[in-house]
Amino acid sequence: TEIALDAQVEGHSVVVSVVDHGIGLAREHAIEIFEPFAQIDTSVERTRRGLGIGLTLVKRLVAMHGGDVVAHSPGLGLGSRFEVVLPLASASPLQATAMPCATGLDHPGTSRRALVIDDNQDAADTLAMMLELLGHDTRRLYDPREAVETVAAFAPDVVFLDIGMPGLSGYDVARMLRASPAGQRAVLVAVTGWGQPDDRRRTADAGFDHHLVKPPEMAAICRICEELQPGSPA
Repeated sequence: TEIALDAQVEGHSVVVSVVDHGIGLAREHAIEIFEPFAQIDTSVERTRRGLGIGLTLVKRLVAMHGGDVVAHSPGLGLGSRFEVVLPLASASPLQATAMPCATGLDHPGTSRRALVIDDNQDAADTLAMMLELLGHDTRRLYDPREAVETVAAFAPDVVFLDIGMPGLSGYDVARMLRASPAGQRAVLVAVTGWGQPDDRRRTADAGFDHHLVKPPEMAAICRICEELQPGSPA
């Protein structure tokens, strides 16, 4: 599918447009697609697929900078247009507060070592990007079987670990890490689509320190990183 990009200044904002000629959207779906794991079914695609968390994270990242994301489509089969609207730096009163906990990263010694483990590369890359935007030294791992070796070599302060991975679940990886010297010192954060009390109990029993529901809130990520002791894993 051909994609066109455009950017222009409109008043006190800059508008970045992304236009495609794909399957398009029904009007009622223009807002729904920004919900996590939104299910969009059309007569063009004929299959029901979850959209994951990508658009949700995009919307939240843009909102952190005082902007917004909107979707437009003339209808099914007619393509879509996504517009990212951001205030110009000189016109943004939200700039100082838009990025939660970012001000703390202006001080030396507050950067953490973070490892993201998720077999879904898009999800891992998106979460890693969020951590990098906050100033943390971040690595990503798509194969959970390499977790123990990677943690031993990298010595992360915090590990964000997906639960639903094929072959080796996040519960299994957490137990393996807790049995290793480096894994005992790291803070383990479960990242999962499930957030009921029983789900939180299971992650705690497996050795996790925190439980985040996908897509994770930036404020929760900030809080976890800020609680870590500077310079050494908790």
